[in-house]
Amino acid sequence: MLPMPRSPLDRLLAEIRACQICAAQLPDGVRPVLQASATARLLIVSQAPGRKVHLSGVPFDDVSGDRLRDWLGLDKAAFYDAARVAIVPMGFCFPGTARGADLPPRRECAPTWHPRLLPLLKKVDLTLAIGRFAQVGLLGPLAGASLTDTVRDWRMHLAGGVLPLPHPSPRNQLWTKRNPWFAEELLPVLRERVARILHS
Repeated sequence: MLPMPRSPLDRLLAEIRACQICAAQLPDGVRPVLQASATARLLIVSQAPGRKVHLSGVPFDDVSGDRLRDWLGLDKAAFYDAARVAIVPMGFCFPGTARGADLPPRRECAPTWHPRLLPLLKKVDLTLAIGRFAQVGLLGPLAGASLTDTVRDWRMHLAGGVLPLPHPSPRNQLWTKRNPWFAEELLPVLRERVARILHS
């Protein structure tokens, strides 16, 4: 029996995973980390993998991922079901660190791959824009002057299919304490919408 021909998405994912565009600028080496399928209903656009994710090759395989899954009301089995959930960072590889913090996503990555990849995710009903880089990249001029402004306008953005979120890093716990409306108003809507999308 002849092997099934690979889909355009499968071919593109293989191309992404073989990418060397930023190799000379990545001190920890090249390891694109993402998951996607043509049937995904939820798209998570984040910033870039951290060191732990770089080592494991599994998206959000860290404390930030635990917190994000709690926000979404998903267990690991559902979160890592690529048939339902796509995870496409602004930068696919760990960019390294400076002064104790992760560097921003490499600028080459999203402009190179997102215009080819995102149109192939035709079943997506909801896109989560996690962190400032993702929000600016996805929302463009509709993004607010700050992350807080953008997330505060979540109802407006949700009407267009994009829900902006802060990064779930433990470093942002102070932000959530200063903005109690996030847990009180946004998270219940997020969990309800995710449950409805993934189980419909």
